[in-house]
Amino acid sequence: QVQLVESGGGLVQPGGSLRLSCAASGYTLNYYVFGWFRQLPGKEREGVSCISSRDGTTYYGDSVKGRFTTSRDIVKNTVYLQMSSLKAEDTAVYYCATGPSCNVMNYWGKGTLVTVSS
Repeated sequence: QVQLVESGGGLVQPGGSLRLSCAASGYTLNYYVFGWFRQLPGKEREGVSCISSRDGTTYYGDSVKGRFTTSRDIVKNTVYLQMSSLKAEDTAVYYCATGPSCNVMNYWGKGTLVTVSS
């Protein structure tokens, strides 16, 4: 069974940086894409980024382009989201997910909270 565990969330000041990790277990990392999503209560879920675990191709949502970077470590079976120049509007619960394509995610982690505040 696929399991995804996010970590690295916390409180950070505006303009600061934070790195989220998503540890995957239960299958081979090479054959799936990984996505990062975020959501606040009462708001729609927003796609943040997507990365192919096979060739590293990445995609980003318009609101995070140039500030966030996603990467993967095949040996560690871990995907990362490096967030920089953080803004208050980046505050959300961030979820890691995986599936056959960026538009189809079959498995989700439980999320990690990121709060950007002074």
